[in-house]
Amino acid sequence: MNTNSLWLGRMRGPVKNAMIGFIALSALLYLWLLAQQFLVEDAYGMFEMIRPAGRPLVQLALASFGLALLFGSLFLSDTKGAIESEPDGFFDLVSIVLGRMAMVMVAFVVLVMFYEVVSRYVFSKPTLWANELSLWVASFVFLLAGLYAMQQRSHIRIYIIYDMMPRWMQKVSDTISVLLIVAFTFSLVWGGYTDAKNRFMRMETFGTAWDPPIPGIIKPALLIIVVLVCIQAVSNLIADWNKEKEHHTPMDEIDEVEIENIRRTLEEK
Repeated sequence: MNTNSLWLGRMRGPVKNAMIGFIALSALLYLWLLAQQFLVEDAYGMFEMIRPAGRPLVQLALASFGLALLFGSLFLSDTKGAIESEPDGFFDLVSIVLGRMAMVMVAFVVLVMFYEVVSRYVFSKPTLWANELSLWVASFVFLLAGLYAMQQRSHIRIYIIYDMMPRWMQKVSDTISVLLIVAFTFSLVWGGYTDAKNRFMRMETFGTAWDPPIPGIIKPALLIIVVLVCIQAVSNLIADWNKEKEHHTPMDEIDEVEIENIRRTLEEK
């Protein structure tokens, strides 16, 4: 059962069961909250979902959603994609888990926008929250995608120059790049810490009808995730230090697995 496990091993089963359990609980709570809209006059809506204080059912629902996302990300991170690189740095698993979380969030954004389209154009009842919620989640997707790209070494690098260097010069250039990332991270945190702290402490809101605390959450998250990207860059440098020199060609960008899947699909039709 654990032969294909990337890192969970014997914990793969319990993590999977926890994921299924919290997803089921989240679905039940969502259906109950939805049913309340027709059964109770003062039913909880999206306005209360971002103001859960004094509302145990909302707090339980949010905790369940969060744990479902966490255990789902842990379980999905235990499998390596066909074009993904093997985790070999001390920080890689953290980045992979957060990368999987971003992938799940993309699906969530699609569901939110689908709900908005149906609500607006089929029932003529547009929501006050779909646009802000999509922006809120998509901002985390954008930030976490940068961390995942750094772990996968899929960020921009001019290989035509890099491959011409001897290995010792490649190490020097890699070190300089990481030092620049560290300097940028230090400057960003130094200059933005106070502002991020103030926004978070007052939980600054977006100023719309739904009024979610997007600035109060995103600004601190930006600094935290930039620090994580910096740690991942250092992890990459350490992991790649003793590797042999590699040569890159345009053929490296071709996804043979995806091409084979497309060919198989066309043949079935």
